[in-house]
Amino acid sequence: MSEQIDFQLLSFTIKRLGWIRFWVQLVLGVVVIAVLVFTRIGSSLGNDTQKALGLAPGLSLTTLAFFLLLYSLWQGWLIVRAGRAVGSKARPSRGQTSRLIKRGLVVDLIGMIFSLIGYQALMGPLFIQASMQTPGISIGSSARAMQNYPITSLEILSVLSNTQVLTGHFIGLCMSLWLLRRIYKN
Repeated sequence: MSEQIDFQLLSFTIKRLGWIRFWVQLVLGVVVIAVLVFTRIGSSLGNDTQKALGLAPGLSLTTLAFFLLLYSLWQGWLIVRAGRAVGSKARPSRGQTSRLIKRGLVVDLIGMIFSLIGYQALMGPLFIQASMQTPGISIGSSARAMQNYPITSLEILSVLSNTQVLTGHFIGLCMSLWLLRRIYKN
């Protein structure tokens, strides 16, 4: 009888953490896609497209990390289904469940690597741009005003989208590690 209670508790834990992971990653994914679309539309409408070229590698890596976040989101849904199956009569083996969680863990690790490299690729050009700014405020259309390269809100949004992807992968990684610990504890 105590074995059944342990499986019910394990099933509840896997389902709950799977749902938390799923919804947090879904919300962060929606924010990321909105920011990436807004950044893409805003940069195509802007006058200075040369500045946006320096952010292209970082945005590409952020987009790759976003696609990995979508795969991780699907893995979160599979974890919820595995949690339901653990509570039923035809429960999956510990090896099957741990392989599913490990697959999500590896995807989150790869997504974090892409996000971190993308973050560096975004911040490098922004740092160079910030260091080229002249001190003080230069207003007008003089030659001095043209040398000032202000950092725009679209550039900050591109860094924000990368941070959201990184956060989504980090949450998935933490939950996967906790679930693996919980599975092998029983």
